[in-house]
Amino acid sequence: MELKRVVVTGIGALTPIGNSFQSYWESLVGGVSGAAPITLFDASLFKTRFACEVKNFNAEDHFDRKEARKMDRCGQLGVVAAREAVAHSGLLDSNVNKERVGVIWGSGIGGIKTFEEEVSNFATGNGTPRFNPFFIPKMIADITPGHISMEFGFMGPNYTTVSACASSTNALIDASMLIRLGKADVIVSGGSEAAVTAASIGGFNAMHALSVRNDDPKTASRPFDKDRDGFVMGEGAAAVILEEYEHAKARGATIYAELIGGGMSADAHHLTAPHPEGLGAFNVMRNALEDARIQPEEVNHINMHGTSTPLGDIAESKAVQKLFGDHAYNIQINSTKSMTGHLLGAAGAIEAVAAVGSIIHNKVPPTINHFTDDENLDSKLNFTFNEAVDLEVNVAMSNTFGFGGHNACVVFRKI
Repeated sequence: MELKRVVVTGIGALTPIGNSFQSYWESLVGGVSGAAPITLFDASLFKTRFACEVKNFNAEDHFDRKEARKMDRCGQLGVVAAREAVAHSGLLDSNVNKERVGVIWGSGIGGIKTFEEEVSNFATGNGTPRFNPFFIPKMIADITPGHISMEFGFMGPNYTTVSACASSTNALIDASMLIRLGKADVIVSGGSEAAVTAASIGGFNAMHALSVRNDDPKTASRPFDKDRDGFVMGEGAAAVILEEYEHAKARGATIYAELIGGGMSADAHHLTAPHPEGLGAFNVMRNALEDARIQPEEVNHINMHGTSTPLGDIAESKAVQKLFGDHAYNIQINSTKSMTGHLLGAAGAIEAVAAVGSIIHNKVPPTINHFTDDENLDSKLNFTFNEAVDLEVNVAMSNTFGFGGHNACVVFRKI
């Protein structure tokens, strides 16, 4: 069976450094940090008191009040990003068969804010179980693609992937496989997360996973820097329209890139720490290249997982060197988490969008906040420190790794 080709025909983004794909891209290239003191809850007693929040987002600017109250912030962010991607694609201007248009989404946690509020209200009440009737629909991680499908009438495959920080990359892989197999013509895919909440920040603080650089939030996310002390929590959403190549051509769609492969693997090592030699990261990138049917030497840009954690950055860099050999020094590497923070389950989506942006614009955004070289990292690797680099990006890879040892990787090519 000959597999069909999958292309990107629409993009949407709602991020800590831009509320549209265009503004997000401009901030990426400009090296803008999205970190600032937390405003979404009182974090004054927490070890970490800053995060990368989406700025200037008012749900009632996008939904009527009644609809907004039925959705957790995670769902609201996701729907808004999907709207931009759908509009960008021009999909609704063509005579598309909506029974063959699906929505496959990724979220690691889903409606955690709703869960916190409802359980807290119950715990501080008189014990009478009076829960909001929308508690469950707002909380469950799979509800965002439901909202998107209902808004546009898309009746194809519809579900959410949950694999911690690899969730939305897994969504992209699932979506591409369904199109390649002829099960759908178009799939809206991406991810959303809204985990700047008391339980989330407190929980990650308890694990010593978050940066505690409260005196200088904007420089707290420091991937590959010797003095990195943990990741910075981010929130937001991104969406891409994945479409079968011939279908896109037939309707005259603008094609921004081709998704040529995806890889998956497990570390099988530790609940939260990566394999020290990056074995799972090596395997997932190798699997992605095999699926894409390209040679390692064809890759010239990697958007790394690069969370700014002491162990993770080293393990991933080792994996890149092991897989690519001497060619690793020819690859322009970056971590956009230095600007957006870590969006957990939505990280793969916003970073895939960044990789596609690099293909479109022939520019690699910087890894900002680099001050001190880490002697445990090879200084000959091109980490794109502090300044964007002009580069004809022909093949871009995007890595995401999650707690539990979940690894996912996607590969895009200029078309």
